[in-house]
Amino acid sequence: MTVRLGAREFGAQDLVVMAIVNRTPDSFYDRGAYLDDAAAMVAVDRAVEEGAGLVDLGGVKAGPGEPVDAAEEIARTAGFVAAVRRRHPRLVISVDTWRAEVGRAACEAGADLLNDPWQGADPGLAVVAAEHGAGLVCSHVGGLPPRTDPHRVAYDDVVADVVATVTGLAERALAVGVRQDAILVDPAHDFGKNTYHSLEVTRRLDEVAATGWPVLVAVSRKKFLGEVLDTEADDRLEASLAATAVAAWLGGRFFRAHDVHATRQVLDTVASVRGTRPPAVARRALA
Repeated sequence: MTVRLGAREFGAQDLVVMAIVNRTPDSFYDRGAYLDDAAAMVAVDRAVEEGAGLVDLGGVKAGPGEPVDAAEEIARTAGFVAAVRRRHPRLVISVDTWRAEVGRAACEAGADLLNDPWQGADPGLAVVAAEHGAGLVCSHVGGLPPRTDPHRVAYDDVVADVVATVTGLAERALAVGVRQDAILVDPAHDFGKNTYHSLEVTRRLDEVAATGWPVLVAVSRKKFLGEVLDTEADDRLEASLAATAVAAWLGGRFFRAHDVHATRQVLDTVASVRGTRPPAVARRALA
């Protein structure tokens, strides 16, 4: 399925980097580095230069933390969306939000995709995406409310639960008018899952891809990778890239990442190994 978002089309063989630019003072990794507009724009410019096809702007920390109301979330995102749209007319702009009110402001400012991290907690978000011709990410969090961490979570089969949830949300989005070629699904590693669940989702990602919906993979520097190696966020790049390579091989298509250049190199290598991208140069033993 070709994915159409904003001014861009992404074919079935394309592996696409979604750069993360968090507009929050308490992000688990960048710790508020991009709350300032100028610093955030530098990050966007760098992401584009390094090969990102999308940029994902978030105004609320995913996990528990200080309360952020919709007005504050809009203040952190909507104006910056408009500035990025002016500077990069063809860049696909995503906004990470579960609130319909925030999604509407983001779309009016020029966003192309609403990245819902909380499993349709606000059903109105899909309606907003439909009204504005925007895309929608449908995620799995095991039914948790926004900004909560899992506790003793259990599934009979976590991947079966992911597949049932995201396909149901995608079908609902389609029913309310979101374009079929603008819907992505995200198994949402760490969200509503312990480390064993996230590892199982990773090694069985082909089952999620087999639904036919384009899969967004968001593993960058996440806690489950920290537990794999017993490392903090600053020391999880190699683990993130390894998980990214596995996910790309198993059918992931979009990759939300903090480290754009390294992720782009991994995805290009995977594509060349599987035969869907020629090497950048080919001289060895040919001359």
